[in-house]
Amino acid sequence: MADHWIIRPLICVLIVIVTQVHASDWTPITFLPNAISKGAVCLDGSPPAYYFRKGSGDGVDNWVIFLEGGGWCASNKGCLDRTNISTGSTKLKGKRHYFKDILSSNHTINPDFYNWNRVYVGYCDGSSYTGDVEENTYPIRRGAKIFDVVMEDMLAKGMKNAKNAILSGGSAGAWGAILHCDGFRSLIPKASRVKCISDSGFFIHAKNLYGAKKREEYFADLIAYHRSNKFLPASCTSKMNASLCLFPENIVKDIKTPIFFLESAFDYYQLKEHYFSDDPTWKICVNNLTVCTSTQLQIMKDYRATFIKELEEVKSSSTGIFVHSCYRHGHLHEREGWDKSPILGNKTVAEAIGDWYFDRSSFQEIDTQNELPQDCVALS
Repeated sequence: MADHWIIRPLICVLIVIVTQVHASDWTPITFLPNAISKGAVCLDGSPPAYYFRKGSGDGVDNWVIFLEGGGWCASNKGCLDRTNISTGSTKLKGKRHYFKDILSSNHTINPDFYNWNRVYVGYCDGSSYTGDVEENTYPIRRGAKIFDVVMEDMLAKGMKNAKNAILSGGSAGAWGAILHCDGFRSLIPKASRVKCISDSGFFIHAKNLYGAKKREEYFADLIAYHRSNKFLPASCTSKMNASLCLFPENIVKDIKTPIFFLESAFDYYQLKEHYFSDDPTWKICVNNLTVCTSTQLQIMKDYRATFIKELEEVKSSSTGIFVHSCYRHGHLHEREGWDKSPILGNKTVAEAIGDWYFDRSSFQEIDTQNELPQDCVALS
């Protein structure tokens, strides 16, 4: 009995300690009401918002910024629908956000960036932070202005003195990180190391695969509706239609700042939403791999081959690459996509990004063992 009485207080202490560690990553929302006068507002007119944790110790002058994703809207109806959800209005964002993985303050989970200044930017413009429609139309399309005012606020909070910095994003946010990568670097010219991370943002044109014309048309509508063309690299728009310059394969070569591409060779979102198949059973297949036909699995093989080819063609010596075969979309906000990720080159995603960022080693690994998507329930 005495032993039990000794153990119970110890268990209670451990529970309290664990709770405190995890509770410290709950981060309150910060609104920017002054941005309204600058025209930097969400689709519904609400002010931009972000979640911020101040750096400490030797991370006080280092910054990691993550741009939230969540698809796009390319029409009045699509963007009006978004004004009723959190990706179109900060009024509907959570009052707190839990910082995980690359934003975690847990040294074990996030040894390289745990004490940096960490920022999670709320997505509410439907254009990957590129829209710039000046007229007072509704929904309001000012994604580029949102990015600018958030960066201004970060500079005022100390990012102007940054020594190391990362601009990252997931999905549509990764697209924003790619398009703003060099511009972000120019904001902090005295920083010794600035790099970008695309998490599931390498959306391929795949002109050899079904639906290429529809992919082009959708992005053309997106650019026209948000007037995003002015934020696309002139090195691309001078050579081809602007709708093709939203595909990273056509712009990455011209981006000077190093980028790490964290991707699945079988990206769930792209296969589900961007393949545009006329096969009525395709959506059933992408939602349940076990019922896919041999023809449908061949389509996935062809997608994988095209994805890898496109990425290989644009990489440089400074590019980071981690391409696995797990059937998923998004990584940096789930442990299964961070320190508990699949292993490539004997490294997890967390280890690969840390080594690449700090130049401890280069990292360009693509899973060549699996020609079909893997249902990675347990990724460690």
